[in-house]
Amino acid sequence: MSKLKKLTKGQQIRIKANHDKKLHGKNTKSKDKVQWDDGDLGAPEQGVVISRFGQHADVENNQGEIFRCNLRRSIASLVCGDKVLWRLGTKNQHSITGIIEAVHERDTVLSRPDVYDGVKPIAANISQILIISSVLPVFNSDIIDRYLVAAEQTGITPVIVLNKTDLLDSISTDEQAAIKKQLQIYHDIGYQVLYASCISLDGIEKLKLQLAEHTSIFVGQSGVGKSTLVNALMPELGVLTKEVSENSGLGQHTTTVARLYHFIEGGDLIDSPGIREFGLWHLTPEQVCHGFIEFSDYIGLCKFRDCKHQADLGCALIAAGMNEKINPVRLASFQRILASLNDNTLTSRFNN
Repeated sequence: MSKLKKLTKGQQIRIKANHDKKLHGKNTKSKDKVQWDDGDLGAPEQGVVISRFGQHADVENNQGEIFRCNLRRSIASLVCGDKVLWRLGTKNQHSITGIIEAVHERDTVLSRPDVYDGVKPIAANISQILIISSVLPVFNSDIIDRYLVAAEQTGITPVIVLNKTDLLDSISTDEQAAIKKQLQIYHDIGYQVLYASCISLDGIEKLKLQLAEHTSIFVGQSGVGKSTLVNALMPELGVLTKEVSENSGLGQHTTTVARLYHFIEGGDLIDSPGIREFGLWHLTPEQVCHGFIEFSDYIGLCKFRDCKHQADLGCALIAAGMNEKINPVRLASFQRILASLNDNTLTSRFNN
């Protein structure tokens, strides 16, 4: 496979200028996969990206109508939730009904590192991240902690949701106690924790109230029931769901692309593809440390400036953990995340 030629600084400036001109209503020429002449396009309109499909995207206009559009080559990044300037074609071309001219600046963006694409955005202009965990396939606090770090970095409010609460009776009392203890840790440091069941419908109405007046995103590993929750919240959608695999015990992917939905009562929801791991390779150890909000009183108090917070002499965090000023369980999770940064051979790619 041939290497892509890196754009020169001048080329990057020209592409950005072309993009900015679109936002300000000036015409520019572009070689798109589907060719459009200005005479074939209507007036510029505002819209929001409902979903992205490769080189195309579904855009919703101000009247709630959805159109599949092509993208101008000047658009470097486009994700679900982006606010865009687009134009409707006077006739369809290969099922494409319009073209996205430019993307407005994002208020917020949730991203994750990708082996091939570097830091990859997942969704834009969201105000709330709902971190979905569940009793099955397995309750995993490490994944919750990774999402909390990502949320703290973006400034988007995180809310933790324990799904499938109807299955609590199917696990041992020790496992139930461990889940309850971990969720209490999150509650004690200031995070909101909700409980839900799509079988008994316990907590669904409270979850609806939490989602109202927000643009939210569901995140969490495969199999925790994100799409099932969407069905419970919006039964008219009939979102495809799958059961947890009996052979592997792992969740099966049901959502293949991020999709934005509207609640009748108000608020929007982005259902994102399930992932079994959420890497933080692109963050520095200092950024990860700031993602553990209860550590703030101890940051910078270590004996040595280059403290790795593992077994270092004079580490303020370790001392706080031993004195139970910070929870040892959270400290251990933090140390595992730091170790994953050091062990990952791609870390330098993101932190240089």
